[in-house]
Amino acid sequence: MKILAIQNRMGIGDMVIFLPYIEAVSKKYNVPITILVKESSKASQFLSNNKYINEIIILNRDNKIGSHDGFIGSIRLASQIQKYNFDKVFIFNSSLRFNLICKLAKIKKIYQYPLFKKKNQHLVNAAKKFISKELDLKVDSNPLINLEDSSIQCAKKKYKINDQQTNIVLGIGGSGPTKRISAEKFILFMHMIIDKFDCRFFLATGKNNEEQLILNQIMQSDFKDRCEPLDNKNLEEILPIIKNCKIAICNDSSFSHLSAALNIPTIVLIADTPLLYGSYSSRMHPIIPDGEETVGHNTLGKEKINPEKIYNKFIEILN
Repeated sequence: MKILAIQNRMGIGDMVIFLPYIEAVSKKYNVPITILVKESSKASQFLSNNKYINEIIILNRDNKIGSHDGFIGSIRLASQIQKYNFDKVFIFNSSLRFNLICKLAKIKKIYQYPLFKKKNQHLVNAAKKFISKELDLKVDSNPLINLEDSSIQCAKKKYKINDQQTNIVLGIGGSGPTKRISAEKFILFMHMIIDKFDCRFFLATGKNNEEQLILNQIMQSDFKDRCEPLDNKNLEEILPIIKNCKIAICNDSSFSHLSAALNIPTIVLIADTPLLYGSYSSRMHPIIPDGEETVGHNTLGKEKINPEKIYNKFIEILN
């Protein structure tokens, strides 16, 4: 049996969130499956060891200029999919477009979210209901990424990671300026713990100018000799480093999702996105802005993230 799963959201975090539900399809039918995802999901960089996924097809849609954009792009994608002779497809969205593409690709069994129901759709609950309805399965929202032990040990040796130290991932990046907590707050937290713990910090961020500014501020602080920047490495290099760490403290970013999925306790600093993104996994421990009971879009609370709360949660987890 050949099965396709379509997950068309663009982020790494979205790919991680949907992973348990995609894997549930494979487990149900006892065959590895193919997934159709966007390049921006970076799926090929962290799912190479996933035994439930045997192939990744890249969905090339990019502001109406990608090869799968528009009417002609849809025909092209349907033709590409048809060559695989899939028996079933599971579509993790409510798009009529993908439904029609799969029909054109002559896939016999099409399972999909309810059509035209995208508005106010809960990211996790929609996937849970979908898998429950179609496969009669209850799936926990606790994604896991598996790495080869050899890569973990290689990273430990290469970067001289000492298990006697408290190795910490600091996910200082973020996809938007309202999500990025200031360097000053991270440095304040570092000052709080340095007298009690022999720490080493791995700074996970991207190449955005503002992210680089935060990185540079931390690298120019008193802790520069304890810091290892990860911004020039790809995910395949970064993930084994994260796996060697004891704990992660991250903005709402790809690294909060990845570290939690690597079974690392992860403190997630949620300033301006729905709380769900920092709490769907049991390994996530959200910190929200002072004075707020919850967080959503336009909370704009990054200045009210309290380093003392981060410290208290850090101590709680390590104890």
